[in-house]
Amino acid sequence: MMTKKLNKLSMLVVVVLFTSTNLLTQAQDDKKFTLSGSADAYFRANFADEQNQAPGTSFADDAGFALGMANLIASYEGEKVGFVADLVFGPRGEDAVFLSPFGSSNIVNQLNVFWNVSETTTLTFGNFNTFLGYEVISPTGNFNYSTSYMFSYGPFSHAGLKADFALSEDVGLMLGVFNPTDLTDGNLTGEYNYGAQLAYKDVFFNAIYGKLGDNLGNVAADETFQVDLTTGFDISDDFYLGLNSTYNDTDGAGFYGLALYPQLATSDEFTIGLRGEYFAVNEFGVGAIGLDSDGDGSVFAATLTGSLQKGALSIKPELRLDSTSEDTFIGDADLGAIDESSLASFVLGAVYAF
Repeated sequence: MMTKKLNKLSMLVVVVLFTSTNLLTQAQDDKKFTLSGSADAYFRANFADEQNQAPGTSFADDAGFALGMANLIASYEGEKVGFVADLVFGPRGEDAVFLSPFGSSNIVNQLNVFWNVSETTTLTFGNFNTFLGYEVISPTGNFNYSTSYMFSYGPFSHAGLKADFALSEDVGLMLGVFNPTDLTDGNLTGEYNYGAQLAYKDVFFNAIYGKLGDNLGNVAADETFQVDLTTGFDISDDFYLGLNSTYNDTDGAGFYGLALYPQLATSDEFTIGLRGEYFAVNEFGVGAIGLDSDGDGSVFAATLTGSLQKGALSIKPELRLDSTSEDTFIGDADLGAIDESSLASFVLGAVYAF
């Protein structure tokens, strides 16, 4: 265990030293080589239970004071070619790369190279975060600190080759072939997934098709298909509205959902926003919530988040209520018994971006 920690620390030192050297030597080259990233931590507590449980979504699910992740992103963009090396450390980072089969690469969130073939065509080869959905792995890319059900049970990352085409000023198309979802280090299954994204201005239609697999080479016999719509608009200078809708099917089982993200800036430093999400599971599609005897169930989750910006630091107090159609949570009265259909919680997140 100590050897693994030392190896990770050594890699971090090498990345920082290598990046610092290049930043100095290329300072007059339009700063094409960059180092960016974030660090985050949080506090989470429930209002009326003693079980230290959390909603069935990704990240921010530990009780009390807890860690998110440290994120370091080194990138170089030349006239035609470049790369992205995105490293993650900490609980959130480990959860993000959960299907990474090799311990040496458990800190790699994204690692890819790209080639601008022409002004309208770019090829990207390697591992990159998913193009589906409204939310992302990095807390700097989300308004709410906790994440949605649709994000948590959709893809996180893909490894493969994708081609982005700028068809016009307003229209873009992406086509790609990937390992099965979240198998980012290698592929022992022999199966591949196919993805596409059609973008019109700020509206994105996404789809992925293939089979699910695991890092031991096992593959699901059934084919899986997911379609997704993501968009967001500035209604006024101070009011923004985002929307995400998704549908997933694996031989009749799966999930679907819809979420709205209204956000109001009350000052230059403070914005308040709501995520209202409806998420439904059919035929035991995922184990996110309690299900009835037919494997069906649903949840409505309302998350009210404030975001106070102090320079590069974002402080995010958050109130969240998850209400499910079936009993999902352990109540106070009978320890160990799943006998509650709602959970009210509070999260205070702090995110520093550089």
